[in-house]
Amino acid sequence: MARLGHLTVEQLHDALEQVDGRRPVQRILAAVAYKDGVTQATIAERHGVSRKTVYSWLQRFAAGSLDGSTVAEAATDADRPGRPRRLSGDQRDRLERRLQEPPTEAGLDGPTWTPALLQEHLREAFDVEYSRPSCRRLLREAGLSYRPRREGDDTHERPGAADGRRGGWVPS
Repeated sequence: MARLGHLTVEQLHDALEQVDGRRPVQRILAAVAYKDGVTQATIAERHGVSRKTVYSWLQRFAAGSLDGSTVAEAATDADRPGRPRRLSGDQRDRLERRLQEPPTEAGLDGPTWTPALLQEHLREAFDVEYSRPSCRRLLREAGLSYRPRREGDDTHERPGAADGRRGGWVPS
């Protein structure tokens, strides 16, 4: 890699102003540190990643003249199209607002949200199917956190909790 000889620290600093997101900024900061003589092991420790990850980050900048790419482009991941989202952005916003209210406001029978109640709500309100793990992810992304039921507290009791777990997802 020869300390990324074809790049200047100024070019890397300029690229910092052109990128958005934590990961591209981390990659550029790692390259700046490397140019300043910091070892890959130290960079990895500072960023909480493996040495191999740092090596991969630096490889992005080491490709000669970046093969026609800019420094900012080298720091940024290419789009990775995946499965299309089942909920539109507007539907997602509506769902996240709904999840801040108790399920009873949506006509569901339960004091707190559970993955099962969310599955039911998604079917009824948006005509989409989600798995229970995906429902838990949606609950987390909406800012809810799981609260186990405390002894003597029946506000989080899940109706029909045959698996013995009791509790629910509430706004954090």
